[in-house]
Amino acid sequence: MATAPTASAPQRRLHRVEAAAEMLGVKRSTADEEIRRGRLRTVQVGRRLVPTEYVEEYIELLKSESAA
Repeated sequence: MATAPTASAPQRRLHRVEAAAEMLGVKRSTADEEIRRGRLRTVQVGRRLVPTEYVEEYIELLKSESAA
């Protein structure tokens, strides 16, 4: 379980898929499907990781789809 970042601790910018799914409020399987479809992007650094920017990008995608 992650703790809240403090003023002196740097904020994590790369997240495991499980953590990204939790940030988004979806199940891991949903995050995996969105990655497979290319809607939630990842980077490869030993394992698949989701940068914070890509989580935000995905949220904006969902918002624009909802507004359309």
